[in-house]
Amino acid sequence: MFDTLSSKLQQTFRNLRGLGRITEANVADALREVRMALLEADVNFQVARDFIERVKAKSLGQEVIQSIQPGQQIIKIIHDELVELLGAGYTGLNLRRSPSSVLLVGLHGSGKTTTAAKLGRWLQRQGRQPLLVACDLARPAAIEQLEKLGQQLGLPVFVQRNASDPLAVAQAALDYAREHHRNVLLFDTAGRLHIDEVLVQQLVRLRDLVQPDEILLVLDAATGQEAVNVARHFDQALGITGAILTKLDGDARGGAALSLKAVTQKPIKFAGVGEKLEDFEPFHPERMASRILGMGDVVSLVERAAEAVDEAQARQLEEKMRRGQFTLEDLLEQLRQMRKLGPLESIVGLLPGGAEVLRQTDLSRQEREFRRMEGIICSMTPQERRNPQILNASRRLRIAKGSGTTVTEVNALLNKFAQMQQMMKKFGKFQKMLARLGGGPSLFGRK
Repeated sequence: MFDTLSSKLQQTFRNLRGLGRITEANVADALREVRMALLEADVNFQVARDFIERVKAKSLGQEVIQSIQPGQQIIKIIHDELVELLGAGYTGLNLRRSPSSVLLVGLHGSGKTTTAAKLGRWLQRQGRQPLLVACDLARPAAIEQLEKLGQQLGLPVFVQRNASDPLAVAQAALDYAREHHRNVLLFDTAGRLHIDEVLVQQLVRLRDLVQPDEILLVLDAATGQEAVNVARHFDQALGITGAILTKLDGDARGGAALSLKAVTQKPIKFAGVGEKLEDFEPFHPERMASRILGMGDVVSLVERAAEAVDEAQARQLEEKMRRGQFTLEDLLEQLRQMRKLGPLESIVGLLPGGAEVLRQTDLSRQEREFRRMEGIICSMTPQERRNPQILNASRRLRIAKGSGTTVTEVNALLNKFAQMQQMMKKFGKFQKMLARLGGGPSLFGRK
């Protein structure tokens, strides 16, 4: 995400870091590049101009001029102002009642229905009992889509077949939630290709009936400044409390995210960062600013790993590695756990300097290699995975045919695995020796 903007800003920062002395002229040159990068990212013109003015005023302050590393000081100022531009801090949801109500509004095609399911999944993992409510009666497929998503996630979906009045559906859903102890209702509402009076009035009546705790505008991040204009209109009509940006992973520019808070004064609360239902995360301005500036987002990576990786399995695997008992079944489990974290590009992008690595490395090739390895191991029997030494020529040929690979590729995987086993055995012996010599904890945290 924000690849174009991130690339241009990092080039400017490389030049800034080399500055031994700050003058009005070289600050102006650097900020001209930043301003052009923001405008090319489709950031609102007024927002970009105000941003540059604030950075310029602080960059020419006495503290920066007398600094030992003035270039680094300016980069910090840009980072801090970028955080402020994105919204200063994570605001979260303000769910005061039980049941609470969240109204999801937006134009047709912005991703409201999928976002309702993603938000429901997120709330469920926070210990809530969400209820998805199908109030989009204008698009017949919306009800079926919401039901299907609810089934995938194990979330209840309130539907009234052949209903024509979304207000009647909403009232019935409120009654149902109270009876069945669902404490958050997520209303998936109808959209249009553009904002019109019919849409606005329907949403106003629905808002007045439901009295929602949150009115969240679902916006396609890739629409740039147009998303900000849509947000302004919806806010004037409904008084939105925040926004959810969808398809942020495919937004190379970032204009919507960087302009929205400044123009509407309403925070971005969540972001959709992929097609899968788990590709949804709270929007933390300081973390997003760090990603844009190529500083990574290790906190989000750790949170993603904590959610995706089974702690008990990880401990068990560590024990096997320590004892040199790592099998092809364990390698297969490792590959699957890694895939739960998401594509390699998204993982590397969260590491400091990851954006630079992505520009220089073809990670899609490594992704294909992982899938090939998984296919080869899956074509083996459980006995073969646990005892690869029994894999003779005929077995290897069968595995190659079953996985759509060649015998050479099967042999290459087995050779790599044998090397891994040897390294693990040596490492296990080494840590045992250290434990005996020192009498203290081993490298694996045990005595």
